[in-house]
Amino acid sequence: MKMDIITMDDLQQFKTEMLNEMKNILKTNSGISNKSWLRSAEIRKMLNISPGTLQNLRINGNLPFRKVGGTMFYSREKIEKMMEGK
Repeated sequence: MKMDIITMDDLQQFKTEMLNEMKNILKTNSGISNKSWLRSAEIRKMLNISPGTLQNLRINGNLPFRKVGGTMFYSREKIEKMMEGK
């Protein structure tokens, strides 16, 4: 079994490279509007509805959602199917 020794400098370099790669990924994907999960503000803009209407849709069960922490997320696919009447 081969063993390699990793130094603190190696870990720091790895961290820097990983952060740079993540920043590049976020920059290139930030303009993509085909996200599969959308937040409340994005849904309100997409459907042109008020926050109260969005809340009523959630309460009545007409608009499926998931709550992560304190943020509501909505499936783009399910909303598109709902709007098509399927």
